[in-house]
Amino acid sequence: MLVLLPPSEGKAASGRGAPLKPESLSLPGLAGARAAVLDELVELCLGDEEKAREVLGLSAGLAGEVGKNAELRVAGARPAGEIYTGVLYDALGLASLDAAAKKRAGRSLLVFSGLWGAVRIGDRIPSYRCSMGVKLPGLGALGAYWRPYMADVLPEAAGDGLVLDLRSAAYAAAWKPKGELASRTATVRVLHSRMVDGVEKRSVVSHFNKATKGRLVRELLLAGAAPAGPAELVEALRDLGYVVETEAPVKAGKPWQLDVVVTEIH
Repeated sequence: MLVLLPPSEGKAASGRGAPLKPESLSLPGLAGARAAVLDELVELCLGDEEKAREVLGLSAGLAGEVGKNAELRVAGARPAGEIYTGVLYDALGLASLDAAAKKRAGRSLLVFSGLWGAVRIGDRIPSYRCSMGVKLPGLGALGAYWRPYMADVLPEAAGDGLVLDLRSAAYAAAWKPKGELASRTATVRVLHSRMVDGVEKRSVVSHFNKATKGRLVRELLLAGAAPAGPAELVEALRDLGYVVETEAPVKAGKPWQLDVVVTEIH
């Protein structure tokens, strides 16, 4: 099972570890593309701060993020699973997984990134600020920039098993599984169900969508679940107590969409 995750906007501090070693990152087929984005981002942030903030979509209060990016080559690096924070990662709770679940997480979790393309949670990276929606002056929109590189590398990473795609739209734009691989892919939407005047109302949640996805992945890892495809994933989630609704795609080569229905949001 390969689980595709979005990164977090906010990130933990880099710390005092050894600096980034680009050659040590997973998915070495992305090395050249990563180097180009890193060069462009560092050059941008070493120049005019106001321009850099504008390109990166940062407010004046986040000006410190520009300086952080300028120091990416010399900043300390930590495992990506420690760098990424926020609602989804808080719910996932990587640090508190047991040893077996941590090994599964290292093998199966892949975090998409505007700067790195995608990294595994054990890859050591510095803290940075560069979303997939950024348009770098020399490379253009990063979602489009990464697309051909991901198309070359990700099918091999996915292997012949399930792909559980939990990315947000901006990061999903960087790679869309196709053909037979798409038929082994499942996306998840979280719906909040509540009764209003005796009638069930459902709504898509945002903050709690992230938390539910984090908990869902955590429970799959702890359970040692290894669903071979979307249909088996549905059964695994139901065994864990989730209410899941889905239909197989009408057309071949299309991903499955799973609706996880919750009555409490937290």
